[in-house]
Amino acid sequence: MLPEIAFFDTIAEAAATQTLPRFRMAVTVDNKHVGGFDPVTEADREAEKAIRQVITERYPDHGILGEEQDDIGLDRDYVWVIDPIDGTRAFISGLPVWGTLVGLYHKGRAVMGMMDQPFTGERFIGSPDGAFVWRNGKSTRMQTRKGVPLSQATMMTTSPAIFPADLEPAYKRVEDAVQLARYGCDCYAYAMVAAGHIDLVVESGLKAYDVGGLISLVEQAGGVMTTWSGDRPEHGGSIVASGSPELHQAALELLNRAG
Repeated sequence: MLPEIAFFDTIAEAAATQTLPRFRMAVTVDNKHVGGFDPVTEADREAEKAIRQVITERYPDHGILGEEQDDIGLDRDYVWVIDPIDGTRAFISGLPVWGTLVGLYHKGRAVMGMMDQPFTGERFIGSPDGAFVWRNGKSTRMQTRKGVPLSQATMMTTSPAIFPADLEPAYKRVEDAVQLARYGCDCYAYAMVAAGHIDLVVESGLKAYDVGGLISLVEQAGGVMTTWSGDRPEHGGSIVASGSPELHQAALELLNRAG
């Protein structure tokens, strides 16, 4: 049985007690990637601990896949997927486009998800009942933007630098085809697809915890989210999120075109 949406509120509030007091404050930044830069802070670690505690107290028989701690019970029917701060680079730069991502998978398929941005007071939740955003205590149903051809689309990616050399030409074909390309925003970009403000997100090198909380947002708002090959996105990889099936197909054709 799926949890009520109110349970995601409990999760978000537990995480925010660890993230908000540390946002725009001096924090120690550790680097998880030798030869590159993959930042993690005390806020990431403590927020994940808080989220795990809430989940295990309520659902001790569920599995957990998280960014900062060991995985638990990934063979169980229900698995929670946690990214305590998606967009740590934005977090340490004082930019409010990071978010806490929590998704729920049932037998490997995303069925619920949340992106919470406590600094701006926005909470985006996708469930079988639809996709909603809460602002100032008011809930609004989200709907992706329809009828937008690729030539008129607004597209986002975290950064062109995330694409390895073999994928960069494919990404560039899509960027050259859209009307407007913008960079940055991490998880916030996917929330804007669900809310109907942008049309397309194209990325690569993502992990399950980068997408687990976002899949239901996009899909329940009427959008499409897959890998570049058109497969389910639950395991991450190279990902495309689009506001409509037609736009998604057009993006996939360019990404997979030979040459």
